[in-house]
Amino acid sequence: MCVSNSVRLREQVRFLQRQFLQDGALPFTDILSTKTISHALTSAEVVWKDRIYSPLVTLWVFLGQVLSADHSCRAAVARLIAHRLSQGKSECSADTGAYCQARKRLPEKFFSMIALHVGRVMDSQVDSDWFWKGRRVYMFDGTTVTMPDTAANQEAYPQIPSQRPGLGSPIARIGAIISLSCGAIVSVGFRRFAGKGQGELNILRELWDLFSPGDVLLGDRLMCSWREMTMLKLRGVESVTRLCRRKADFRRGKRLGKDDHIVHWPKPCHRTGDKEAYKALPDYLAVRETRIRIEQHGFRTKTIIVVTTILDAEQTTKEELASLYLARWNNELDFRSIKSTMQMDDLRCKTPELVRKEVWTHILAYNLIRTIMAQAATKHQREPRSISFKGAIQTLEAFQPVIALVACRDSILRQELYHQLLDCIATHRVANRPNRFEPRKRKRRFKLYNFLKKPRHETKLDMMKRVRKN
Repeated sequence: MCVSNSVRLREQVRFLQRQFLQDGALPFTDILSTKTISHALTSAEVVWKDRIYSPLVTLWVFLGQVLSADHSCRAAVARLIAHRLSQGKSECSADTGAYCQARKRLPEKFFSMIALHVGRVMDSQVDSDWFWKGRRVYMFDGTTVTMPDTAANQEAYPQIPSQRPGLGSPIARIGAIISLSCGAIVSVGFRRFAGKGQGELNILRELWDLFSPGDVLLGDRLMCSWREMTMLKLRGVESVTRLCRRKADFRRGKRLGKDDHIVHWPKPCHRTGDKEAYKALPDYLAVRETRIRIEQHGFRTKTIIVVTTILDAEQTTKEELASLYLARWNNELDFRSIKSTMQMDDLRCKTPELVRKEVWTHILAYNLIRTIMAQAATKHQREPRSISFKGAIQTLEAFQPVIALVACRDSILRQELYHQLLDCIATHRVANRPNRFEPRKRKRRFKLYNFLKKPRHETKLDMMKRVRKN
C-alpha cells in the first residue's frame, strides 16, 4: 500500500470510528482499530487506488444504506454527496453505478472478517457481571431471508419446490451464534433452505469450534438431539434446550427433587454422517430433565420440560435453569431486530455474492449498534439487554450527521456529543412486562389487490393482449 493510500486509510478509519463512538475514553473503543481493518484488507487481498469509493468509503456508505429506512443505492450515494460537500470537498456523481461496482470489487471475506471481529472482540470484553453464574452463554438458532428473483440467486438459493417458477423468491437459511450477555453475533453460517443436509444443525456443526470449555449453549427444541448434545459435552460445552420427540418419566432415573431428575439416554441408531466417528461416541448420555410451569396473567398455565447436561443440582437449581431457558426468547428478539428493525428479511442485491455481502454488512451494523448499547449500559450501570435496540438505532441516526460535522473541528464537543448520545440511548429501556398482552390481530386492512399467480412478465403480456383486444 502506497504512502498516500496509507494516510487516507487512517483518516477514513478515524471517521468510521467516530461515527460509531470508537474513539476517546469510552469503553469498547479498540474494536474498529486501524490494525484490524488493515489486516482485513490484507487477508482479503484488496488492492485499491486513490479513488472516491475506496474500501472504507464503500463500507461506510454500505453501512449507512442498511441502517437507513430507505435501503436504495440512490439514497446512499446522496448521503455521500452531502457528506463530501459538508467537508468542503467536491461533489461526486449522483449515478449509482460507481458505488455498485465498488461493492462488487470488495471481496466477501473483507466484510465477514470485520463483522465477526467486532462481535467477538465485544463479547470478549463484556463485564463478567453480565455472565450467567460466571459462564458465557451463547444462543443458536436459524432464520431465513429472501432475495430478488434472478437466475443467479435461484441457482444458489432456490425457492421452495412446492412453489411454481416465477411466483416465489430465492430463499436462504442463516444460522447464527449470539452472545446472551451483550447480544453480539459472533458466528454465522449460510445454507440453502431446501434440500438434504441444509438444516440448522448442519450449520451448528460448522460453527461450534468457536466454543470454549465451560461455555453454555442455549437452543430451542431442535437442539434436543442426542448426537449434538453428546459432541458438545465432549468439548466441555453444556447444553440447555427443551424436550422434543421424547417422553419424560420422572419415576425413573436419579431423583434430584420434585419434577427434577437425571436419566441416561442411549445412543440412537446411526443414520447419516461419519459412521466411524459416530461409533466412537459413548453409549449413553447423562441428561437432566426438569419440568417447569410458566404462569402469566391472561394466559393458560403452560408446562414445559427443560433438558440440560448441567447435572449438579446444588450449583444450578431448577429455578435457575428455568430462568435461563426463558431467556432464550432474546434470540427471537435479536433476529427480529436485525430482520424487521434493520429490514434484512427481504434483501435487494441480485447476485449471490452481493447478497452475502449485504447480510455481512447488516451483521456488522448490528454488532456496532450492540457495541454502542454496551457503552451506554456500562456508563449507566445497566445490562445491555434492558436497552431498546430500535431506540439505539433511531438515536444514533439522529446524532451521526452532527458527529460528522464536528468530528474534525472540536474533540471536546465531540466527546460531549458521545456522552449525550449514550444518555439518550440509556433512557430507552425495555423493562420486563409480564402482565402485558395484546390480541394477535390486525386493525389496518390490506389493499384489495389480487395475488400475482403468474411470473410478472407473463402477467404484463396478458394485460397488453387484453388492452389490444379492447
